[in-house]
Amino acid sequence: MQMTNRVPDWVTPVAWIFIALAVATAAWIAYDIYARRHRHASIAAEIVWITSALYLGPFAIPLYTRHGRTPVRGTQPAAVAGLPGGGASAIAHLIGVPLVIASGLTIAGIDLWVMILVIGALAILLLFVYEQVATRRTDHQLSVGGAAVAAVVTVLAFDIGMGGWMLLLHFNELMPPATDAAFWFLMQLGIVLGLMTGYPVVRRLAARGQTAAPA
Repeated sequence: MQMTNRVPDWVTPVAWIFIALAVATAAWIAYDIYARRHRHASIAAEIVWITSALYLGPFAIPLYTRHGRTPVRGTQPAAVAGLPGGGASAIAHLIGVPLVIASGLTIAGIDLWVMILVIGALAILLLFVYEQVATRRTDHQLSVGGAAVAAVVTVLAFDIGMGGWMLLLHFNELMPPATDAAFWFLMQLGIVLGLMTGYPVVRRLAARGQTAAPA
């Protein structure tokens, strides 16, 4: 993918600041969980809260302190139920983007298509594992098929925002190189957009007990 950096110069310092705050927030949430012993029902849920900081940055703190520090099983809002999808996407980006760039694979001469497919597949796999682990030994454990369906439909809805954002950036020549902090900042914004487009699906799945909010 020929990445052309036409992003305004001011985005780069903003990106570095936000990324630094995101890493610091993730470290603080991890410290609160493991050092201050605000443990959760599963390690999967703890990872979701930590990774939420990777794309929400400091905005994850009020969400965590209200809904994550003292979680109450079964009462989490649908917005919180969407966080596993966001975390799966964040990790999928960290793994998938370097993997695709290193592989040199393209579709029609553009590696963005491969990137979207690889990130989507990784996100589905990670979300499926989360659903299985998070509901293990509970009264609402999802079957393998149920967890797979929930993961697939969630990621597809999520990709309307995330994938659409990537395509918008690319075809408007606003996609910085993956080595640029602005790239990762824009991907963080894309994950937030994915949370928004995935919200109706997550809300419906949560109402039916077909997804697990981090608790």
